[in-house]
Amino acid sequence: MSDRIFEVVITTCAPDGVVHVAPMGVRYVVDDIVLKPFRPSRTLDNVLATRTAVLNTVTDVRLFAGCVTGRRTWPTLSAAPGAVRLACAHAHLLLHLREVQEDPQRPTLRLARVREEQHSLVPGFNRAQAAVIEGAVLVSRLHLLPAQKIAEEMAYLQIAIDKTAGAPELEAWGWLREAVARHRAPALGEA
Repeated sequence: MSDRIFEVVITTCAPDGVVHVAPMGVRYVVDDIVLKPFRPSRTLDNVLATRTAVLNTVTDVRLFAGCVTGRRTWPTLSAAPGAVRLACAHAHLLLHLREVQEDPQRPTLRLARVREEQHSLVPGFNRAQAAVIEGAVLVSRLHLLPAQKIAEEMAYLQIAIDKTAGAPELEAWGWLREAVARHRAPALGEA
């Protein structure tokens, strides 16, 4: 299995049709996509129930920052019966669950490619987009990382934001900074 992880956004639907949007790291292994969601996970529950997911390739990093800060409602379009893709996706892959390797903490889902569609060209990435994605990863781990590490990493990432961010990246960065401040607020009150 490849050790390289690529950050994408996965869309799934619950059996009742409720859409779930989640940024995830995926591995491309031969012709399959491998996901390893932590339990509990709505993405995991939905894939196990419907055997379907959609991998979205996006450059709007507000999706990454938004999802980790509680903003999970994004415009979608039908990708197939019972499956949706993000309206802003440059491309999407419709996936079907091929295999599950059980694990109490992080089961491995191996998904087969059903259909791939390109919607627009990826214009490239700027450093601020990468900084927002890294910031989103930090925010998703606020409960695991020391406050000092988070502060240092966010300060370093701020350099890329200051030099290359456009309006979408600035909005996303603001959401992440608010999440860090909310997380730190109880600790500051105890001091």
